[in-house]
Amino acid sequence: MSAPAPSPLAIVDAEPLPRQDEVLTDAALAFVAELHRRFTPRRDELLARRGERRAEIARTSTLDFLPETEAVRVDDTWKVAPAPAALDDRRVEITGPTDRKMTVNALNSGARVWLADFEDASAPTWENVVTGQLNLIDAYTRNIDFTDPRSGKTYALRPAEELATVVTRPRGWHLDERHLQLDGTPAPGALVDFGLYFFHNAQRLIDLGKGPYFYLPKTESHLEARLWNDIFVFAQDYVGIPQGTVRATVLIETITAAYEMEEILYELRDHASGLNAGRWDYLFSIVKNFRDGGSKFVLPDRNLVTMTAPFMRAYTELLVRTCHKRGAHAIGGMAAFIPSRRDAEVNKVAFEKVKADKDREAGDGFDGSWVAHPDLVPIALASFDAVLGDKPNQKDRLREDVSVAAGDLIAIDTLDAKPSYDGLRNAVAVGIRYIEAWLRGMGAVAIFNLMEDAATAEISRSQIWQWINADVVFENGEHATADLARKVAAEELAAIRTEIGDEAFDSGKWQQAHDLLLQVSLDQDYADFLTLPAYEQLR
Repeated sequence: MSAPAPSPLAIVDAEPLPRQDEVLTDAALAFVAELHRRFTPRRDELLARRGERRAEIARTSTLDFLPETEAVRVDDTWKVAPAPAALDDRRVEITGPTDRKMTVNALNSGARVWLADFEDASAPTWENVVTGQLNLIDAYTRNIDFTDPRSGKTYALRPAEELATVVTRPRGWHLDERHLQLDGTPAPGALVDFGLYFFHNAQRLIDLGKGPYFYLPKTESHLEARLWNDIFVFAQDYVGIPQGTVRATVLIETITAAYEMEEILYELRDHASGLNAGRWDYLFSIVKNFRDGGSKFVLPDRNLVTMTAPFMRAYTELLVRTCHKRGAHAIGGMAAFIPSRRDAEVNKVAFEKVKADKDREAGDGFDGSWVAHPDLVPIALASFDAVLGDKPNQKDRLREDVSVAAGDLIAIDTLDAKPSYDGLRNAVAVGIRYIEAWLRGMGAVAIFNLMEDAATAEISRSQIWQWINADVVFENGEHATADLARKVAAEELAAIRTEIGDEAFDSGKWQQAHDLLLQVSLDQDYADFLTLPAYEQLR
């Protein structure tokens, strides 16, 4: 008697979308179901391990490099696999969601790489999840264009040799996809995003002279990197492509991962292409993990924590040294400024700041960096061109002058800046505006001339939470309290209504966003991720 066929992956509570059958084929869903069966139990164990590690940090208020993996760190003989030609020069990378307009514009932007984002820059509505995959398939088959309904302007792809190389970012391990279930259990969003993209495009990308390349977000340990590596090995065998075709760049955007950079590269060494320094999520992770560590872990206003802060400098310099020691690319942080079409002076000041930031990264040894807007590509390009010239990268700069002790990475109290009342107002204003857009299905949102994503909302609500629980006193004498946060939020909500008018306010999700921000900012039981309760409200 033959074994029963494995259960198929079911589409649950989802309105059918145009052309979804091109993405959600039986074969693609069978592949995602197999990923789910094989790897979700380990995902669940690793999420539980995060909680255990967080409890240990709460008990000790410290972190250290792992004694059990010291042999990996002291062994100078291993390196990651050589970069494929399409990923050897990464001097400028543009980030953004996979909507149709962004897909065309990012590929045409002049950046070497486009981070095609199913994670922080994308609210995971069913439509965004499915049509984002469709847009990438259409881009690779050159069946994509876009006409702006407001301006009538048409966008089309440039010749293949002028297009950015795509590196796709799936959702983090903590997020599930409720619309795809196996025997009533939702599949992890990471496996859905990875699985659909890989299944449809791996061979197609190889035929184009590139490959299935990924950014791995929110990684907290080398064991999570090991899980991804095992997924890559299985996936390559499943579709019949050579081992090592996949390449992954890991975002070092959690404080725990900063202590395991070498181990993360080691676990992925046959598939690793680099590490990236992600600023806002990194700060969010520090607040989350050390939230009961006392005043020495209290961060000032987010805009006062620059990359030149001693503990941030320790993090970025260690990242460059680690990557180059192991033959991997070191990719710098985001320039989030969105140019103003009306204020040339605002642009002039901002462009100078962007240039200084990118000059610093190029000078420190980074091989490339991120921008959020096509107008910033030439600025970042000039900074890296000045250092690289005709070289594709500067992995030969080993930065052996860098020495970072465990305590340097969490020396938050080396900052002179303090939380301010204006910082509280800004956190509330940005938090409400971002969450409102996210609940309407927009994950990348221009707010006050900056491109904000989910990491922005996380640091905003985390700072409100931290300042209240640390009983911070602002420069105007006011104490950070729940009542003060409610008062500021009510004032901000009223100001938004006045600014946009009753009709636009009532047709949006402003009250819902206000309530959710206060929920995750004021609850004594700190939510691990804002996007978990937010996803319950996303329709």
